[in-house]
Amino acid sequence: MLTFLAFLFAASIGALVFLLLYGMLQKQIRPQVEVQKRITQLRVNPLIERQEEQRILAGGQKKRKSRALLSKEQKDFVERAVRPIVEGVSDRLMRLAPKELLQKIQRNLILAGKQHEWPLPQFLFTSLLSGVMMFVLFYFLLQDKDYNFVQHAALLAMFTLMGAGAPSFFLNIARKNRQAAIRRQLPECMDLLCVSVQAGLSFDGALAKIVERMKGPLVDEFKRMQDDVRMGIVRRTALKSMAARCDVQDVSLFTTSIIQAERLGTSMGKTLKNQADNIRERHRQYVKAEAMKAPVKIIFPLVAFIFPAFFVVALLPPLLSIMKSL
Repeated sequence: MLTFLAFLFAASIGALVFLLLYGMLQKQIRPQVEVQKRITQLRVNPLIERQEEQRILAGGQKKRKSRALLSKEQKDFVERAVRPIVEGVSDRLMRLAPKELLQKIQRNLILAGKQHEWPLPQFLFTSLLSGVMMFVLFYFLLQDKDYNFVQHAALLAMFTLMGAGAPSFFLNIARKNRQAAIRRQLPECMDLLCVSVQAGLSFDGALAKIVERMKGPLVDEFKRMQDDVRMGIVRRTALKSMAARCDVQDVSLFTTSIIQAERLGTSMGKTLKNQADNIRERHRQYVKAEAMKAPVKIIFPLVAFIFPAFFVVALLPPLLSIMKSL
């Protein structure tokens, strides 16, 4: 036993001495080794980084070339195959559709501000494509239903008309949203016009400042009106065209007052001030009218969502207690 204890003591002393010597050697040698490694990394890393950058650039160029080739092939396919079909069908629809319908759709496109994004032929083709897709979809969905021929045909006709009218539905929503945005923005523009003209700017200069510093559908119409005047169109004609494109009563009143002020030679500042006060008051009355409609509009969410939950909370515990007592 004593011999085993003496062996453990000697082994521990030897291990302690070894660890001390190892620590001293590491303290002396390790900094030099780290310095050598750092120098090697500084020499090698730029080469590796350059090679990596070259590899990334080469890969990016290859990807860009492949994407360019793919997009070019897609564009060529669209130009050769798809565009002639779309243009042919659109031209045929333009010939067959009634003129009153075309004029109404074109006016809605102008009022929605989408006449450049959604040309009339493409809009007609989209309506036709939407109707055909709805017809095909519900034709396969109604195959397994127990309907007679008349019911089947009536349902297919109804869903086809709904699909064909979907683009017009969304176009009407876009038109109403744009008119509402013009109605909201008009009082602010009128105030800025009034202040600018009273400060000494001309009507054209005040409009230029508004167009430069503001954004919105009404500002876009102001900009188009200025472009028309620069192209040689008479200002009153450009103002009437702007009012027709907006189809908002307040804008029509504003353009009429400006035309009368120019014809009669009255003060533009006073005219704009009166119109600004009038339009601000009309906007206030419009907001009050919309607020008074809120109680009527909130009935449907109440009936659909809040009343069922209230009935469940209020009536379910008594019903459960009555069922348990029975």
